[in-house]
Amino acid sequence: MNNNATDFQTLTFEIKDNIGLVTLNRPESKNALDLPMRADLTKVILDIRHNKDIAALVITGSGGAFCAGGDLKSLSEARRPTTTNRTRIQDLHLWFRELVDLELPVISAVDGPAFGAGFNLALAADFVFASPRARFCAVFGRIGLVPDLGGFFLLPRIVGLQAAKDIVFTARTLKPEEAKSLGIVREIVPEDDLLAHAMAFAGQFKSASRDAIGMAKTILNKSSELDQRALSEMESYAQAICLDTEYHYDAVSRFLKKEPLKFNWDTEKIK
Repeated sequence: MNNNATDFQTLTFEIKDNIGLVTLNRPESKNALDLPMRADLTKVILDIRHNKDIAALVITGSGGAFCAGGDLKSLSEARRPTTTNRTRIQDLHLWFRELVDLELPVISAVDGPAFGAGFNLALAADFVFASPRARFCAVFGRIGLVPDLGGFFLLPRIVGLQAAKDIVFTARTLKPEEAKSLGIVREIVPEDDLLAHAMAFAGQFKSASRDAIGMAKTILNKSSELDQRALSEMESYAQAICLDTEYHYDAVSRFLKKEPLKFNWDTEKIK
């Protein structure tokens, strides 16, 4: 696929050699999530979902920040009825659930602050790469709020219940080393190399089966909610589909002929 770029009001989206790149682009507000950005994210995630040529997705921010969270300026402009506030939060999940369940590898490249909803946006990725100046914070408690944008779902599944309580109750800032020790961050990369490294990592999935990874991701995302019988049923249906794909037939043929497989992480190297 040829490289191309699409401009939105608050972000940019481009495809580089079958890897999607979403860049949050409100540097004047540290890429805070306002209503136009939410609308742009809704559109771009649905576009990515339906584009079968995209092998993996990288999400990053511009201007030395990932995302500072919700736009407090827009939130404070007028006091709204409680039911309106509830609807606004519910509407977040129209696109956020699509991102969490996007059936391809998602990588977040975090430079600078990932605070509040921005922290949870980073957690929505399957892999998080951070620069040394990255900072993570469930900042909601500092302003008398509870985590939103999927924080209650994502954080305890990644770090465990007790660590999640620590992070949420204290609303303290995590440096990348601690975030890595908790399993939030996969790798710490110098800021000048961060995006290139994340894109190269994403590129290693170009030769993988998007169908197999996508179905595995969907089942893994449900693995803590379902019993063994339900997971066994999901497994059987997914495997039946995968067994009948051209990708699988080709892989078996390569194996029997002692030819290299198209996808073998052990032999792949990040360029």
